[in-house]
Amino acid sequence: MSSLAVKVSKLSKIYGNTTAVQDVSFEIETGSITALLGGNGAGKTTIISMLLGLLTPTSGTIHLLGEQMPEKRQTITSKMNFGSPYVDLPKRLTVRQNLDVFASLYGLQEPRRRVEQLCEELHLQNIIDRPTGKLSSGQATRVGLAKALINAPCLLLLDEPTASLDPDTADWVREYLKAYRDLTGATIILASHNMTEVERVCENVLMLKSGSMIDHGSPFSLIEKYSRQNLEQVFLEIARSPDGAK
Repeated sequence: MSSLAVKVSKLSKIYGNTTAVQDVSFEIETGSITALLGGNGAGKTTIISMLLGLLTPTSGTIHLLGEQMPEKRQTITSKMNFGSPYVDLPKRLTVRQNLDVFASLYGLQEPRRRVEQLCEELHLQNIIDRPTGKLSSGQATRVGLAKALINAPCLLLLDEPTASLDPDTADWVREYLKAYRDLTGATIILASHNMTEVERVCENVLMLKSGSMIDHGSPFSLIEKYSRQNLEQVFLEIARSPDGAK
């Protein structure tokens, strides 16, 4: 397997007169956890959508897990998954039914065993037969994470994975994701506005502003480069600076 799980070159997405993403290039090592950071309108969602094959780039190339998107989309998507607390699962279906549906879509050989395993690991046993629409926001976030892990993905994309979770549960989820990476060698990309979370979980950070890549590096190297005390201060420096970076 290539040492690179993700290789993006000169990626752009243009809607009419609006440029959502412009000439973005980056590489992500297999088995790493990388944060995609930027303010609202920075291009994070557009980039994630292109990585998932939901949007076709205006220009540029995407290679995931050694294959090119969108040409090999069917092969790649079976090995990846996406989770976001802002994307609702069918509310009339129970947690079990929702997870059964996604297990079937991914063609799992032992779907029941995988659903039970995830429900145990993510502490969902007591709500497994409850309609998804009757869950608290925190419970729905954990169910969404179970959905994102149903096929044991090699490449996992997450949008605000600890949103709506209390501090204790959020900390547990972060440790779970790191353990999942360590156990499987999976590559994780997450978009988050929680800078403390990014410092704790991520080895690499990609900083976006107005659709362009402004800077990248480890949390520590960026904090040192901008002479700040933490990543939140770096984020604010880039967001408020006219040119975005040093």
